[in-house]
Amino acid sequence: MNTSLDIKKTYKLYIDGKFSRTESGRYIQWVDSKNNQTINFCHASRKDFRNAVQASRNAFNNWNNFSGYNRGQILYRIAEMLDSRKEQFISELILQGKSKKKSIQEVKQSIDRLVYYAGWSDKFQQIFSRVNPVSTPYYNFSSPEPTGVVSVIAPKNSYLLGFISVIVPAVVGGNTVVVLASEDNPLCAISFSEVLHSSDVPNGVINILSGYCNELAGHFSSHMDVNAVINCSSDLKDSELIRKNSSLNVKRVFDYESIDWTHVDSQDPYLIMDCQEVKTTWHPIGY
Repeated sequence: MNTSLDIKKTYKLYIDGKFSRTESGRYIQWVDSKNNQTINFCHASRKDFRNAVQASRNAFNNWNNFSGYNRGQILYRIAEMLDSRKEQFISELILQGKSKKKSIQEVKQSIDRLVYYAGWSDKFQQIFSRVNPVSTPYYNFSSPEPTGVVSVIAPKNSYLLGFISVIVPAVVGGNTVVVLASEDNPLCAISFSEVLHSSDVPNGVINILSGYCNELAGHFSSHMDVNAVINCSSDLKDSELIRKNSSLNVKRVFDYESIDWTHVDSQDPYLIMDCQEVKTTWHPIGY
């Protein structure tokens, strides 16, 4: 009787809606100590990051011009696709050391979080826009607009829920993102790219890299076409470097390292506003 070959899956980067191998040819070998199972992930380089930023910049104007309602529909579709593959993500979380109970809970919360922010997609503009009182013959009103390209260093210890929780608020607000998956356990984040690929999100809106924070943090924060950085690293040296580099072109920097993503307070429309700029318009009246 013939035996089938053991086909090892190749986990690639996700750049511009395509599954790309790293240009460096390097890889990271992840080992499951319980079963002695090995998985190879691409070891992203500076060039991979630059390609991802270029894809994000090219996608930004198109994504920004989508209506809030349309962006919400797309996020809801991502939630549908994740729900249809929840058994896969539960098994991946278990493989990475979480209990079955916690894995089921994390996948459920991840789906709920996508739906939560999908619901805010066409509402946060109304909540955070305002008409400002002035004593001159003008209308003066302020409204939020997306910052642009956001680079994200995802949490190390929240492989799926934390990953989704840091990228979705930026994306729902019209930004595009380049995200570095958890360097210790990147499996769920890399698999999530397959969910994105089968949803309606346009190419380049979400780009996912796997690699090491201490190697890429400098590039994530110094690239001149990145407008904001979300940092979930607990390494003080990385955080200091990110803040120093971000001052070169006055990037916004947000440190989310201390947030407990399993808590209900970690989903908040104010996280959408972190990556928004407020535009104020003056319009004359009475003439």
